[in-house]
Amino acid sequence: MPNSLYFAHCPERVLPGRIMTEIVDNDRIIGGVTPLAGERARALYATFCKGSLLVTDARTSEMAKLAENSFRDVNIAFANELSVICDRLGIDVWELIELANRHPRVNILQPGPGVGGHCIAVDPWFIVSAAPDEARLIRLAREVNDQKPDFVVEKVVAEASAFRAPRIVALGIAFKADIEDLRESPSRAIVGRLAEKLPEARLLVVEPHIERLPSELESLANVELAELNEAIALADVVLILVDHQLFKQLDPKALTGKVVVDTKGLLR
Repeated sequence: MPNSLYFAHCPERVLPGRIMTEIVDNDRIIGGVTPLAGERARALYATFCKGSLLVTDARTSEMAKLAENSFRDVNIAFANELSVICDRLGIDVWELIELANRHPRVNILQPGPGVGGHCIAVDPWFIVSAAPDEARLIRLAREVNDQKPDFVVEKVVAEASAFRAPRIVALGIAFKADIEDLRESPSRAIVGRLAEKLPEARLLVVEPHIERLPSELESLANVELAELNEAIALADVVLILVDHQLFKQLDPKALTGKVVVDTKGLLR
């Protein structure tokens, strides 16, 4: 029918920083509202996509997107919960994960300060909302990851109590390494909470991928954007929140005599 309008849903599967490459190379799920809409959408994607084009209905394609991100969230939650347990028991979680992953069928992810971004930190809630009584594991994983920033904040507050007016350097507020995206970033939230809990502290944020702080941090009198080496030189407490390549190049000697809270295992 020449004047018909066709609807289809094709969830994105792209990594920030590699969007144009992955939109061409990745397999795509194409969910048509009708079978004909799915085929029309598949034909469109076939003009530029090199990956497999998998046609289904729109409802299943949307659920596939949510399931993919919920799967990742659950696995990250296991790693984050493990890091909290190991902290309580005095065990190096990074060594523990490295040893456990020597098992041929075990692949524990790396813990961090929480989960951010516009997908993994959000999508599981759609499943929970649609099936609240059944989505028990998905909900619990989301709660574990949402609570991890609180754990980090309390740890830094405890370490900073040794200083009268602590100078705290926060390395990174992007939601993942080597990008400028701050959406739903747990690191960004951690800095804001620390500024409120420690009004006497000076918080120096090192984020090489932005030129100015987000408005809610910029408005705080005790938070400022800083350059890496200058900030480290001033620091009493160094809080590693993101494993940017720049931070991986940091000379460990520069941290001598400073309290370090490493949420990414960067200094192992």
